[in-house]
Amino acid sequence: MALPVPNLDDRKFQDIVDEAKRLIPRYCPEWTNHNLSDPGVALIELFAWMSEMVLFRLNQVPDRLYVHFLNLVGIEPFPPSVARADLTFWLSSVLDQSVTVPGGTQVGTAVATDRDSVVFTTSRDLVIATPVLDAALTAQAAREEQFTNAWDDLRYDGSAVTCFSSDPLTPGDAFYLGFETSLAGTVLRLAVKASAEGIGVDPRFPPLAWEVWSGEAWISTHVYDDSTGGLNRDGNIVLLVPLAHEPLTLGGTRDYWLRARLLTPAAGQPMYQASPKVRALTVDALGGTVPAEHAATVGLESLGRSNGKPAQTFAVGRAPVLPRRAGETVRVIDIDGATDWQEVEAFTESGPRDQHFTWDSATGEVIFGPRIRYPDGSVVQRGSVPRDGAEILVTGYRFGGGAAGNVGAGSLTVLRTTVPFVDRVANVRPSVGGVDAESVEDAKQRGPLTIRTGQRAVTAGDFERLTRETTTEVARARCLAATTPGAPVRVLVVPEVRTAPETHQLDDFAISDTLLAQIQNHLDERRVVGTAVEVGTPYYQGVSVAALLRAMPGRPATLVRQRAMDLLCRYLNPLTGGPDGDGWPFDADLNSAAIAQMLEAVEGVERVEEVLLFEYDLRNRRRLGAGRDVLPLDRHSLFLSADHQVIVR
Repeated sequence: MALPVPNLDDRKFQDIVDEAKRLIPRYCPEWTNHNLSDPGVALIELFAWMSEMVLFRLNQVPDRLYVHFLNLVGIEPFPPSVARADLTFWLSSVLDQSVTVPGGTQVGTAVATDRDSVVFTTSRDLVIATPVLDAALTAQAAREEQFTNAWDDLRYDGSAVTCFSSDPLTPGDAFYLGFETSLAGTVLRLAVKASAEGIGVDPRFPPLAWEVWSGEAWISTHVYDDSTGGLNRDGNIVLLVPLAHEPLTLGGTRDYWLRARLLTPAAGQPMYQASPKVRALTVDALGGTVPAEHAATVGLESLGRSNGKPAQTFAVGRAPVLPRRAGETVRVIDIDGATDWQEVEAFTESGPRDQHFTWDSATGEVIFGPRIRYPDGSVVQRGSVPRDGAEILVTGYRFGGGAAGNVGAGSLTVLRTTVPFVDRVANVRPSVGGVDAESVEDAKQRGPLTIRTGQRAVTAGDFERLTRETTTEVARARCLAATTPGAPVRVLVVPEVRTAPETHQLDDFAISDTLLAQIQNHLDERRVVGTAVEVGTPYYQGVSVAALLRAMPGRPATLVRQRAMDLLCRYLNPLTGGPDGDGWPFDADLNSAAIAQMLEAVEGVERVEEVLLFEYDLRNRRRLGAGRDVLPLDRHSLFLSADHQVIVR
């Protein structure tokens, strides 16, 4: 859709004629005949027609001038956002020594040419160390603070550890393993010798959750492979430990804990008839996981030499340039030696001796300070200028980003450089977060809104707008004003998740430390002095819908059920849900009548016989309480679909 044509002067032909006639008595009072037949009136109409043509041309402001105006007031298109993924490096064999995968290691997709390859670069060093197991505990759900020490039974031959000691077995019972050092990012193999005691469960989907302590909560560990059938026979369990693993004191022992927690079996699945028993257990590291981003790194690069004039511009070899990290700056080498200069957003606060520069992320241009003349005739240099002949370099930068970095799971498999003892690499989950640079058309629509509303966070709406403008990785924002004097303003952020709503889980809506810091810094620069800002995420209230539907004659029940499930997943979602399809509203309760009305519109549904709503624990994956007709929602919460049950007759 084209932008509306700006009306710099909205007067039409008749408006000009009427205005001219009103001026006749003032400037020519002897002129009394104002009829259309009068030659003077004919001349007025002629000049009015010519004036209207001039105004029409004036109103056709070229888009190029419009864009230049936006640049003049500081409205620039957002640079691309970088896709991020966790890369798992697998060792060629189990080693007794640590293996380091250096930061900056590049991994790409397997394509015919390097030009078409999507390249990711690791963000930091990955150290794959040998894990040391030194503690074991068991605990019952009913007595969570009472632990039984099982370490002696586990490490001595001839003994066995009963993993879950409740009788009958109760969901929530847990078997804990304590490690000497953090397992964050480790690919952990548990070589288990077990007795086939816990029969009765499906060995492919045992009701077990492997979790580690993150410092704030127990978080899920991805089970890459389990040949034990749920601790029921000899075999190996391969776990991909998350990137957060912190120490915790349990049973008087401070360790880095990994636990196997008993779950409520899925619908139609049986529980263990008896607790599994582990006779022996050894641990090894098979590899490690490290964050990576869709970016390539450029080292020291020369941009040219200074001519000593103000407002010099240099361009790096690759663009767009990603946000600079520590150590990525401009270096000036002259007769006094090498000096690293400081990047600033603008030269408004720069003095003539300040070694400042600006760096345009979109174009890659490095600009030094201009010389400004003021109305009184004075001339001020805003920012120092490198000496004539000085060499201008950048110490390093990263380039890349865009939607091309959103690749599927298992796509990043090609090591661009050899790493000793590393056999292969892959991304277990899809990469997310890649967004193309903002188009000029989008920037033109955003520009007037930014100018109209300003860049100062005062009201709740200001905080929400500025949070959304921070980056395209922010999908929604909600500001909760302080309820008491001195309390911080809370900003709740819903990140952009670009996978299908049917696959959304709680962990998909976690915001990364990088995004959190970016939002916090953006708001800190614009908040009112004395106002504290706290950035976090909403509380995601799981909701499970149980519905009984009657299908129309001749309609396949399976197809009708799938349509209903898809609709529920989209409707009860922070990004696609709600009546308008732009995310479930804050403070909006859920009513079973609304769900029933929505399901009745599904193709193939004759009628809805019953609908019940259940609260759902998204972390432990189980329903809470009995079915209800209404689920209330707090002002800091959003609904998220989980484990719907739809029966079609």
